[in-house]
Amino acid sequence: MLFPTMSLLAENTNAIIQMWQLKIPDYTTVSESSCAVAPDGTVYQGAFNGKLMAITPEGRIKWAFKAGLEIWSSPAIAGDGTIYFGSRDRNFYALAPDGKLKWKYATGAWVDSSPAIASDGTVYFGSWDKNFYALAADGNLKWKFATSNLITSSPAIAADGTIYFGSHDKKLYALAPDGKLKWAFVTGGEIEGSPTIASDGTVYIGSLDGNLYALHPDGTELWRLHTGNCTASSPVLDEHGNLYFAANTCHVSVSSLGKLRSSHETTVPMDLSPVVSANGRIYMDNPWLHLGIGYQDGNEEWGFQMEFNLSSSPNMDPGGIIYACDSHCLYALKPAAMAPPAKSSWPMWRANPQHNGRVQKTD
Repeated sequence: MLFPTMSLLAENTNAIIQMWQLKIPDYTTVSESSCAVAPDGTVYQGAFNGKLMAITPEGRIKWAFKAGLEIWSSPAIAGDGTIYFGSRDRNFYALAPDGKLKWKYATGAWVDSSPAIASDGTVYFGSWDKNFYALAADGNLKWKFATSNLITSSPAIAADGTIYFGSHDKKLYALAPDGKLKWAFVTGGEIEGSPTIASDGTVYIGSLDGNLYALHPDGTELWRLHTGNCTASSPVLDEHGNLYFAANTCHVSVSSLGKLRSSHETTVPMDLSPVVSANGRIYMDNPWLHLGIGYQDGNEEWGFQMEFNLSSSPNMDPGGIIYACDSHCLYALKPAAMAPPAKSSWPMWRANPQHNGRVQKTD
């Protein structure tokens, strides 16, 4: 069901205007999958009812593909338009832009990890079967790498092709494109979040031990900051290299040198990542029921009220339209102070609107 355009906080220059609201079919279902946005404006959204939906820029469902079980994995879009995602039916899927199945690959357990797509078309993801997979664009296995615990972390790909991902075995791994281990960094807790890569190659990762780590590309530690809370949120970066993420019940900002810039307490734990726009605004989960607006100076305000709590990290298209899901509805939102994503290496979860998990060029 499509709901009409409405405006909230219209007297405020920082208002967020609702363009449309799409209720996910089967109202009893929910979604914690973050949507991906294709260059043509098509939005792809997964849901716990097992459906991967393609939605027009106007907010209407084009098609829906039914997997065998829930979809927690967020879709990623390749350069040729192929949509990749995992499901709790233990399969990893590749769909054509028209919704037809191209292939599926069976793993040994749930696939909640969201895929990353290399420039050569190789697709990377992890599974609850403790393995990390590399598949060719045709669905054939190139290699797999075994860890000692389940993988829900989503991989990140550096400019040199190195693949980073975390595991519940408390390690952050760095693999070469051929699947060889470059290094593994041990933290004090499980890693549920996904790595973030800066333009200079620095890798950031949070751990359930309450630390945010900054690592050199060779795996040596640059710094760590103890947030005091478990950190499952993945950091995003503004154009100055400042980091923004959630640490349990706090919105946190940290400089590239590891110095705390700001910390704001909320009422409930959070594990979502914000999105940073080029005009300095940070759009984030602001419990209860709001997509909040933050600023680089640390100030925050209420933004847009939803029907339910934000359930997945928001996305932003190149024009500045924000797409956010509150578990039951997908919203397209237009900020009054509209701007494209920040010109940084990682301005949103999964790095870009297509969610391909590849570090962005900033020059």
